[in-house]
Amino acid sequence: MYEIMNDIKKGIQYAFQTQNNMTIAMSGSGHAAMECAVFNTVEPGESVLVAVNGIWGERVAEIAERMGANVHIMVKAPGGVFSNEEIEKALAKHKPVLFFLTHGESSAGLAHPVDGIGDLCRKHNTLFLVDAVASLGASPIFMDQQNIDILYTGSQKALNAPPGTAPISFNERACQKMFNRKTKPVSYLFDMAHLSNYWGNDGQPARLYHHTGPVSGFFSLRESLAILVEKGLEESWRHHREVAGYLWKGLEDMGLKLFIQNKDLRLPSVTTISIPEGYNWREMLQYIMKHHNMEMTGGLGPSTGMVMRLGLMGYNCQKTNADMALAALADALKNCKKSKA
Repeated sequence: MYEIMNDIKKGIQYAFQTQNNMTIAMSGSGHAAMECAVFNTVEPGESVLVAVNGIWGERVAEIAERMGANVHIMVKAPGGVFSNEEIEKALAKHKPVLFFLTHGESSAGLAHPVDGIGDLCRKHNTLFLVDAVASLGASPIFMDQQNIDILYTGSQKALNAPPGTAPISFNERACQKMFNRKTKPVSYLFDMAHLSNYWGNDGQPARLYHHTGPVSGFFSLRESLAILVEKGLEESWRHHREVAGYLWKGLEDMGLKLFIQNKDLRLPSVTTISIPEGYNWREMLQYIMKHHNMEMTGGLGPSTGMVMRLGLMGYNCQKTNADMALAALADALKNCKKSKA
C-alpha cells in the first residue's frame, strides 16, 4: 500500500505542478481537504480573509468561524471576480494569516484568475489557500509558479475517480506555520502532524497507524492520476477547453445565454446557463431527467435560482455528450411551459 501512496504523491505533484514534499490525499471528499487546510494553518483568534463569490467561499468562512478564527469576507455576486488591487487592500486592512480563493467556482461556472495573488500574499505574510476541486485537470493552475501555499482538489471531477479522496499539498511556508503552532488542530483525523507520518513525508523511518484509509479509493485515485500523466496536463486542458467551446457555441446558437459572459473566465468543466426568461428551471431539469435520463442541476448556494449547471469533465468530456445535452435542452425548451409574463 505504501507503494501506491508514494505513486499517488508523485501523481499529485505532477497534477498540481509542484515539488512540495508535503503532498498527500485526504481520506474524504473535497470538504476534508478544505477543513484540513484551515484546521492546520489557523489557530483560534487569528485573522482569516475569504473571497466569497459562490458557495465554496461561504463554506470556508463557516469552517474558519467554527474553529474560532476571526473571519473577514470579501463578497461579490456569484461569478464576480476580485481584482488584485481589491485583494491587496483587504490583505493590508485585515492582516490575515490565511487568504482563501476558489479557482474553480462550480456554483457559478467561474475560473478565477490566480496570477499575482500569491505574490501579494507573500508581501503581506499571508498564506494563500486555493480550492481547485472543479478545475484541476480542466483549467491550468501552477502551484509553485503561482506561489500558491496550499492547494487542494477532489478525486471525482476532472480526475474522474470515484469520490472519497482529496489531494492536497502544502509548501514550506505553510509547513512552517502549521508545524509551529501553539495549540493542537481541532481535528485529530485531519492533524497534519499525524498525516505527514501516515504518508511518509516526515522523514521518520516508520509510518505509524493513524486511521484506516479508503484503500479502494486510493487504488482508483492512483489510476486516474496515471491516466492524467499519460495524457498530459496540457492535452487535458486543451481537450476540456475544446469540448466546452463546442458546448458554449451550441447553447448560444439555441438562443440560451451563458452566465459567465467573458469566455476567458468560464470554467471548462462546469458550464452555467442563465435561466431562460419565462421558464421554470426546476420543471426543465425534471423534464430532461424524465425524458432523456440525464441529470443537469440548478444553482448552488447563492447561485440558486440564477443558473442551470451542466458538467462535462474527465471521461464524460466528449462532444457526443455535449450533443446529447444540447438535444435535451432543445426538447425541454420546446415542451416545457413558458409563462406569458
